[in-house]
Amino acid sequence: VVDIGFVKVADVSEVPPGGMKAVKVGAQEVLLVNVNGTIHACDNWCNHQHYRLSAGSVDGEEVRCDLHGATFNVVSGDAAALPATEPLKVFDVQIDGSDVLVKP
Repeated sequence: VVDIGFVKVADVSEVPPGGMKAVKVGAQEVLLVNVNGTIHACDNWCNHQHYRLSAGSVDGEEVRCDLHGATFNVVSGDAAALPATEPLKVFDVQIDGSDVLVKP
């Protein structure tokens, strides 16, 4: 059963373990990241200098911005490495069959 307010954004096959995918939820760009089979969602924009995190890389629970190397934990949103100091917004995720749903 899908909770009210969740929006389908992708199929689970589009976000394999260790992978990421940028999606739109309304006007918001959201980054889906698969950490060991669990899909997490966070803001796709690095809050250091407004660069797309989807252009960066994933290592475990962390996504790294290619512009200046800022790193964020995609599970908690916490800044993990400078120059990032502020956390990212994270979003609730539900899986319904093969559908990935995000609550904006």
